[in-house]
Formats: sequence, C-alpha cells, structure tokens
Amino acid sequence: MNRKQKRLTIIAAGAVFLVGAAVLVTSALRDQIVFFNSPTDVLAQHVAPGTRVRLGGLVEEGSVERGANSEVVFKVTDTAASVKVRYVGILPDLFREGQGVVTEGVFSADEGTFLADSVLAKHDENYMPKEVADALKAQGVWQEGDPTPGAGTQTQ
Repeated sequence: MNRKQKRLTIIAAGAVFLVGAAVLVTSALRDQIVFFNSPTDVLAQHVAPGTRVRLGGLVEEGSVERGANSEVVFKVTDTAASVKVRYVGILPDLFREGQGVVTEGVFSADEGTFLADSVLAKHDENYMPKEVADALKAQGVWQEGDPTPGAGTQTQ
C-alpha cells in the first residue's frame, strides 16, 4: 500500500466512524429531540414519574389557582386532554389563561401532577409556538386569520 492509499483508507475510516457516531446519537435522542410534548402526547406515552419532559399547550380557562409562597396550580390543555401543573416561583408577566405556555419539569408519582420548575409564556400578542399551533390545527381549533388566543395566526 502506497502513501496515497493509506491516506484514503484513514479518511474513509474516519468518515465511517463519524457517520456511525451520528447514527448512534440520533437514535439515542430520538424521543428527546422535541421542543415539547402536548398533554395528549404525554398521557398517551404514560411518562414514568421522575422523567424530565417539556409540556406545552394553552393555559386552561378558569384553572389558575394561586396559593401561598408563590405556588400556582393550573392546567395545560391542547383541547383534547389536560394536565394539572404545579409551579412554585414567579410566573412570566405574559402568563394568563388562554395563552400558550411551555413548562419543564417532572411528573409526581404520588400526586399525578406535573411539577414544573420553569414556565415559559408567549412573547407577544400573535406568537404561539409552532408545535402548539400544529396541535391546535390538528384538533380543528386553530383558525387562520382569527387573532383570538388559541385560534389566531402564527407569526414568528
């Protein structure tokens, strides 16, 4: 084997190694490469307690209950299913009923409640995360051109 063939063999082996590593990483993260899961997805997947997930949807109307020590309990819905969320902390200024949110946390084994450690709210009047808009479109709730919460156009 001459010098040129050795160099090509090393380059080919490196390329095979990189492709193999990319395949392994992609397959390992297949279920985690999602910005968030809707309540319907989370309930269908039967997420194990303690598993860290992102839950997104709309804050259900009439579900926000404020407790002591900055505790807030509310429901996140995609109009087909709802998940009860418990959060302790200061909520974003734009948090309110009927608006899109993404929460991050774990499910409690004893309560059956999603224990959020962060809550993200939409950033302006017309924005809704693409995944929330797609889930609402699939449910038939999202109407193009209607600016009401949960039924408006998506601008990013």
